[in-house]
Amino acid sequence: MVSTDSFDILHEDKYIIAINKPPGILVHKTRLSEDTVFLLQQLRNQIGRHVYTIHRLDRATSGVILFAKSAEVAAEVSKVFELRKVEKTYLAIVRGWIDDSGVIDKALSDEETRKLKPQDAITHYRCLSRSEIAHSIGNRYDTARFSLIECKPVTGRRHQIRKHLAHLRHPIIGDKKHGDVKQNKYFNAVFKIPFLCLHAHNLKFEHPFAAKAYDISAPVFDYFSQAIDVTRLTKGI
Repeated sequence: MVSTDSFDILHEDKYIIAINKPPGILVHKTRLSEDTVFLLQQLRNQIGRHVYTIHRLDRATSGVILFAKSAEVAAEVSKVFELRKVEKTYLAIVRGWIDDSGVIDKALSDEETRKLKPQDAITHYRCLSRSEIAHSIGNRYDTARFSLIECKPVTGRRHQIRKHLAHLRHPIIGDKKHGDVKQNKYFNAVFKIPFLCLHAHNLKFEHPFAAKAYDISAPVFDYFSQAIDVTRLTKGI
């Protein structure tokens, strides 16, 4: 399991703090969850001060996440996200051999948050490597194919990358809500990898207070490296 007792700090200054979020933990309490452990409170306990949410990653996703050290900074940096002036790069391991590159332009709705009217959603992707391994997953083929990809979402809809890749019929390994049940069960039972293979790898943005460009990267966790190894994908990251 990935520890959530303390978090790796990727960057810290007088305005913000960036950490490498492990998978399996909510950023903060919501009405939809009965969880008792949350990233926001754990980080406050770790650094001994109050921090404020700037943006979110869903429970299953790992990687770079920012917090502000004041409500004022949180409000201003959040505007940078809202204006889509942040370049976000994710890494994902998906089922099958995806195209070399492409743009997914598909509006999305969200029943869980009652946003039923489809909202524009755009994701750019690029294939980093492909592999084929001698494992019959689902007993349909003698081998299984995978791709390691880089995703850059333009918009920030809930589960956007997960939904978009499922729409292409290249679901992310470990995606329990939008993914391939047989693949997920196999990775858990045979490879001992129960996590979603989606990682927020990098954030680039102009800091409205520091007046400089930020470029913050988060290394993948061991389970993600293990997934790359068992699928024989070239890392290239």
